[in-house]
Amino acid sequence: MKENWNPNSWQNKKALHQPIYEDQGKLKKVSNKMKRLPPLVFAGEVRELKCELSKCVDGKGFLLQAGDCAESFAEFHPNYIRDTFRVIMQMAVILSFASGVPVIKLGRLAGQFAKPRSSPIEKKDGMELPSYLGDMINSIDFTQSARKPDPERMISAYNQAASTQNLLRAFAYGGYADLSTIQSWNLDFVKKSKQGSKFKILANRISECLTFMNACGVNNHNVRQLSETNFYISHEALLLPYETAFTRIDSTTGDWYNVGAHMLWIGDRTRGLDSAHVEFCSGISNPIGIKVGPSTDPNVLIKVIRKINPKNEKGKIVLIIRMGAEMINKLYPKILRTVSKAKLHVVWSCDPMHANTEKAKSGFKTRVFKKILSEVKSFFKLHKTEGVYAGGIHLEMTGQNVTECVGGMQKISHKDLSSRYHTHCDPRLNASQSIELAFQIASNLKKFL
Repeated sequence: MKENWNPNSWQNKKALHQPIYEDQGKLKKVSNKMKRLPPLVFAGEVRELKCELSKCVDGKGFLLQAGDCAESFAEFHPNYIRDTFRVIMQMAVILSFASGVPVIKLGRLAGQFAKPRSSPIEKKDGMELPSYLGDMINSIDFTQSARKPDPERMISAYNQAASTQNLLRAFAYGGYADLSTIQSWNLDFVKKSKQGSKFKILANRISECLTFMNACGVNNHNVRQLSETNFYISHEALLLPYETAFTRIDSTTGDWYNVGAHMLWIGDRTRGLDSAHVEFCSGISNPIGIKVGPSTDPNVLIKVIRKINPKNEKGKIVLIIRMGAEMINKLYPKILRTVSKAKLHVVWSCDPMHANTEKAKSGFKTRVFKKILSEVKSFFKLHKTEGVYAGGIHLEMTGQNVTECVGGMQKISHKDLSSRYHTHCDPRLNASQSIELAFQIASNLKKFL
């Protein structure tokens, strides 16, 4: 346990992107209530994830972290969770089959309700209001009362996260992840696409392998990994009062764990060395992701890593690289070399989404699939050049048939954006685009290995 640290020690540091709650008494009352709520995850599961992530450091595993940009109260539905889980499973099978290494499945789910915004103010029709900060904090409705931060929304976020996690556990361990059912994983709107056909071919090959294994006496009845899977949850540790309430001492080790998620990450806007978010994450035993954007100073990054992971444990730190297709070749090599030279054990993960966001003429935020793919390819190429294992991918995606990112084999155009644009924050890859990208990543991963 870190000395002179407790779940509230972050309050002595500068905390960016935190809402201002007018009723502090209400905030305290809600926080005390949350401290008595059951955990969403258990310390043993967190340690298991850390062990699996350590394989991604040594080139013996690959991290697939994927899910929603920002979860929504209004669009909460079990079918949405099921379809996103199903696509993540498809992507994992594609990546594992190509690479020959286990794929760690980590969802941006069951807690991703708070978002930092580039501007604290949003303007619409000549009116200015506080920005939407995620359903955990305020409402997306453009009214004065809706945009007022309300502590009670943290309770609602927890309740939805608990329901989501319960359903994910059922899918992961209740037979839905059984490889013998792989032929049924293709979503209806993907089945007739080139990506769906390609996955069907892969599924047929896997089914043939399973038939042979069954003839040898190896099947889903005697090998758990064929019928079940480990599925972990993660979210950005942004709203610190929420994170504090779910940070508790593990009775078996005496260490602090955040029991609201298996892994948390620090955003590109909140990763300052002396920031409240880094202080908070330095005391918990969960694996921690650190977003690394164009403004990153490699030497400061090393200090942040050492503060959070002073023992240099494998599986503790995931560096989530988000440079943008146009900047990665220029800025990333120095960061990669500096951290590698310091001999720090980290998982290197590519986030090709966040720095490739642009605004269409129609006013919709979007991402161009070609740029997303370009950053992924550059990421793998730079790692191969430096001889450092590229251990993960971080994506904002959904199992729904949305039209939020342009391009890909579906040929979604800027004109299509208004058709099915459902995100509450940033544009996401749909199921078809996610599977297409998984095949591209698999190709690069296979070359790397």
